[in-house]
Amino acid sequence: LYSIVSALAQKASIPMPRVYIMENDSPNAFATGRSPAHSVVAVTTGILRILSREELEGVLAHEISHIRHRDILIQTVAATLAGAITMIANWARFAAFFGGGSSDDDEGGGNIFTVIIFSMFAAFAAMLIQLAISRSREYLADDGGARLSGNPLYLAGALKKLNIGVARNPMNDANPSTAPLFIVNPFSAKGVLALFSTHPPIEERIRRLEDMAYRR
Repeated sequence: LYSIVSALAQKASIPMPRVYIMENDSPNAFATGRSPAHSVVAVTTGILRILSREELEGVLAHEISHIRHRDILIQTVAATLAGAITMIANWARFAAFFGGGSSDDDEGGGNIFTVIIFSMFAAFAAMLIQLAISRSREYLADDGGARLSGNPLYLAGALKKLNIGVARNPMNDANPSTAPLFIVNPFSAKGVLALFSTHPPIEERIRRLEDMAYRR
């Protein structure tokens, strides 16, 4: 594990990240850190058990790509802005309820209704923007990781195994706020919940990687 991370970091021209292993049967991995000089790569014991060396290299290349592109900083800024917009929208909604006019005033009541609808829309739009940024960075990390490892099929094969592994053994003890960090959604979102997942559909990620491999 250490030698793979070291080789990929050297190839990506970034400082060697700190490497951690999480005692968890759910197969997953993540990278974090505010900059390449303060970065961390972590994998679970579950992922080490099910992936080949080449597949593990594909996963780690994906995480190194996140570090190289400063995706953690980008997602942190996006989350902060989304949170600020949501907070302002909530304040506007409460102000409309408690200080926006009397219920027997038609114009005042209409203004309150408009503020409430707009604040709800703003909060929802902020969430969608954050999800879109998170998904786009995953696609970019897949692309960058495939190029870094030298073979897109390494990561494609890993994602197939991770998709099955997380469905069988989701990381139920994880904090939902950490979900965007992981290479695959640790909660195995399905159905309507998948629409609000921080990760793009894993089938689409695999298809893109396989297309990249066949175009080479």
